[in-house]
Amino acid sequence: MGDDPLTFFKKAISVGLLIFSVVIVSALIFDEQTSLSSDVHPALAFVAMWVALIWLSMVEGSQASLVGLPPVDRELYRESHPIAYKICARSHAGDNLDRYLMGRQFMVLSLVFVINMCGAPLEDADVLNLPTPLANMFLKSGLAMILFTCMIGQLQTQVNASHCMLDYLNDPFATFTVWVAVGIEASGLLHASYLIQIIVAKLAGKEIESNEPPREGLTMAIFWTKVLGSCAALTFAFVVTLAALFDGKTTMWDG
Repeated sequence: MGDDPLTFFKKAISVGLLIFSVVIVSALIFDEQTSLSSDVHPALAFVAMWVALIWLSMVEGSQASLVGLPPVDRELYRESHPIAYKICARSHAGDNLDRYLMGRQFMVLSLVFVINMCGAPLEDADVLNLPTPLANMFLKSGLAMILFTCMIGQLQTQVNASHCMLDYLNDPFATFTVWVAVGIEASGLLHASYLIQIIVAKLAGKEIESNEPPREGLTMAIFWTKVLGSCAALTFAFVVTLAALFDGKTTMWDG
């Protein structure tokens, strides 16, 4: 059954806005009116942006798949989707899914940062001789980058992965992505989040549910060492960010 006229109209408008946004962002890059294209080379910025966008789509799709698959008996797809089976066997053991989700969130922010550095307009950027109202709407407000990043790198992949979870994970690229996320969490860089979790649970009078035995001995020592290191990194990042804000050394501009 086909779409009703209103649904078709909304889809057409969405596709049109996406194409327009892709054209604008690409034009900005090749006119050297983005950060990376002006500082290095437009070709590098263009390639880096699309690599980051494709990887972001895998990160988002993997998350939708891994979160949706725990209730499904893995033996049902051991033979038909062997890579997805191995990923799920590892990711759904103990608290590994939580570890993956933490590393995955860092990857999302990092990739979006790269995409923004490659494609976001510089101050006073002007491309394709757009009328001032249209330039303000799509360039200065960042709407073009938002539509470009969300529709290609995030929303469509989440929708597709939610319907094709096994197929999305059954790929070596998904394996690589999951291991990178797990490695980021294992590094301890984000362990300050666990400290916040512990504090919030204490204040709420709740116990933190876990699928693993309590930490003790060397495991406990390594955990708290990572927490201290993460807190130190977080404090340093916060101080640097505040200094940049008050010194006017951020990418924000008047208007």
